[in-house]
Amino acid sequence: MVQRGYRALVLWAVWAAAAIAIYFGMYQDTEVWAFVAHDPSRITWAILGLFGVGVATSFILTVLLTLESIKVDELEHVVKRSGWLGIEGSNNRWCVANFFDSMKTIVDSNGELDIESLVEVEFSVYQRAAHALEIIGNLLITLGLVGTVVGLTLTLTGLTGSLEALGQDQDQLLAGLRDAMRGMGTAFYTTLLGSVLGGVLLRIFAHIDENGVESLENSLTRICIVHCAADFKPSQQRDVRVLNSQVEALTQNVEALQRALADSRQAMKDLTQEMAQLVDKGDENANLQELIKLRREYINTLRHEFVLKRADRGLLGWLFGTQRR
Repeated sequence: MVQRGYRALVLWAVWAAAAIAIYFGMYQDTEVWAFVAHDPSRITWAILGLFGVGVATSFILTVLLTLESIKVDELEHVVKRSGWLGIEGSNNRWCVANFFDSMKTIVDSNGELDIESLVEVEFSVYQRAAHALEIIGNLLITLGLVGTVVGLTLTLTGLTGSLEALGQDQDQLLAGLRDAMRGMGTAFYTTLLGSVLGGVLLRIFAHIDENGVESLENSLTRICIVHCAADFKPSQQRDVRVLNSQVEALTQNVEALQRALADSRQAMKDLTQEMAQLVDKGDENANLQELIKLRREYINTLRHEFVLKRADRGLLGWLFGTQRR
């Protein structure tokens, strides 16, 4: 079974797969895309461009609603366990976070809380986006009707030219008939694309997003009414819960401080051991340097004695000593 938070995204993906199937069906059966590539009125291009904008908008809105729904599911588990006081502040500026921040401000100031009105205000941006998808779908249908009128106009113009050239100019007659056929194609294909893309596919996308927004609003309203209503009214019970929550938070801070102190003591102990090891190594290095110094003095003494002995042996000793060296 699909989880509630992912329901809108799954429905969107299923309908997107159906839209792709319809796309290939239109491509194979009606050759609509071959006409779009050579559409003289360019109305079909505008229809396809607006449809792409609508699908992209719907996908972004669906992803945002999915993330918001997942957050609401997590908050529902929190309020079931800890109530309204268990909800922590958030740094993000999404609608759910803004909703709880606004509600906290109202409750702390002992203001009058209207949950349904607050939900409508905070989630109005999603409602406007879903409504914009409906407007784009209606605009596609309107463009299809405009294309129908333009196509019929082109058809009548081509037929008029053909009638004028009837029996006089065979080439002009054929050109007029071709213009009339292109006009009929414009009327047919713009109506087809506008009704299918705007009246069917994009309207279903908008309906999925509208249901996602309503489901999100209903979930938040239910959480506030069922699990948080007792914390909204000033009472001794709420004061006790607030005090217990503050005591629990203070206890957690004290425990965290104790762990930090324990870590600090361990770090100081480790540092003391390392310093002791460095001191021991320093003593060893000093002894080694003293030994090296004594060895150097002994070698210098031997060198001086050797030089003195060669000097006592005279010039031959010096020469022979030099040769041997």
